[in-house]
Amino acid sequence: MQQTVTTPKTQVDNIEELYQRARKAFEQYQNWPQEKVDMVCQAVGWELSKPETAEKLARLAVEESGIGVFEDKFHKVQNKTRGTMRDQLGARTCDLVEENKQTGIRKYAKPHGVIANVVPCTNPESTVCCIGLALLKTRNAMIVSPHPRTPGSSALTVEHIRKALRKVGAPEDLALCIKQPSHEKTKALMERCDFAVATGGAALIRVVYEAGTPCHTVGAGNVVSIIDSTADLKATAEKIVKSKCANNSASCSSENAVAIESSVYDDMLEALKNEGGYLCSTAEREKLRAYYWPDGRHLNRDLVAKPATWIAKKAGLDVPAGTRFLMVIGEKIGPEDRFSGEKISPTLTVWKWDDFSKMCDRLDRILAFSGIGHSTSLHSEKDERRVELALKAKVGRVNCNMPHAAANSGSWFNGQPTTDTLGCGSWAGNMTSDNIDWRHFLNYTWLSVPIPEHIPADEELFGDYLNRYGKD
Repeated sequence: MQQTVTTPKTQVDNIEELYQRARKAFEQYQNWPQEKVDMVCQAVGWELSKPETAEKLARLAVEESGIGVFEDKFHKVQNKTRGTMRDQLGARTCDLVEENKQTGIRKYAKPHGVIANVVPCTNPESTVCCIGLALLKTRNAMIVSPHPRTPGSSALTVEHIRKALRKVGAPEDLALCIKQPSHEKTKALMERCDFAVATGGAALIRVVYEAGTPCHTVGAGNVVSIIDSTADLKATAEKIVKSKCANNSASCSSENAVAIESSVYDDMLEALKNEGGYLCSTAEREKLRAYYWPDGRHLNRDLVAKPATWIAKKAGLDVPAGTRFLMVIGEKIGPEDRFSGEKISPTLTVWKWDDFSKMCDRLDRILAFSGIGHSTSLHSEKDERRVELALKAKVGRVNCNMPHAAANSGSWFNGQPTTDTLGCGSWAGNMTSDNIDWRHFLNYTWLSVPIPEHIPADEELFGDYLNRYGKD
């Protein structure tokens, strides 16, 4: 049965009223000690990760949006919540958080205030879970601005947070939500709040910065997974397909393309086909292209995170019933071939390469068109290639020998911080290239006391230069 959060159609969200309610709650909470803050986070984390809660949130998110897979969303809500809690264990976010007696510096952590949390329709519940826990850990308040397609999912998530806050005696208005979202309300909220975090498409970046409020934003994903001849092809295919098909590729971290070394190209394609992949012919590719980009520029939003067989039928393709994802051969990079960009759906673009360094250069061009700053993937046993890719790629994350969507934003089998919000750095116009979590919602005051004076001699500061070139 569908779980809904409804409000009268005549109700109009008053942004100033929401802000004042959140501000009052924040002022009560901002000086709480670490042990009480940690209890609040545990209460909220437990409430969100309970199977009955995760089931309600996941089911409503799929029913509202019409995209994604219930089972995948169910597990995502639980894993993202528990992963966020894991990353916060033992973290000091209140009052004195660092002391260095040698420099005479003590650091005191302080919250931002009331934060606007703008969430996407692809993750209307788990983004609220991750950011909500990060903000509570740092003694901030949150007002959620849902995507217009999924207001109930985000509102229901906030209601569960409020339920947990009441249970431990915390101000429940630390978590509030716009009930009837619109682009105008989102803009007004970001302008009024003390800080903003916005998770969504690249088009959102300019809107967020135009609000004039300090903020964190994200960028488009366009993950290219590079595969070389040292990889275990069967295991690699299993990992890529597990990641690609999860939640029908709703995640920006799902692989959008594979780039296969020529010596194993045919074998890797066969391995992908064995996992349910269907390679389109040239004629089928053209039909698919016309359906994906009807005007030649903009992605057809109706196909986002839909099953591969559904997309194939809509595009006029006849594919086997068991098809899990589609494949097309990459031809050009840039607007001439939109398949070289982000697709947010179970279609993989396939590239072939001979020289790894040249492949890194090709990746640079692909990312310049779509996905710069986000992430990339490598399946290889050669560590020197991992290092080369990390040095060359203009991305915040390089994940090796892992299912990318599961690894990129935090997993039990790697050390990436858990989040739904991936910074893409200055490459994409973002403030950070980090996985955004509790660390990004604090101000610090440095308390300084005198230390014994030390003025470095010339030799200490310039020794190597002076020894080689002299003082002249």
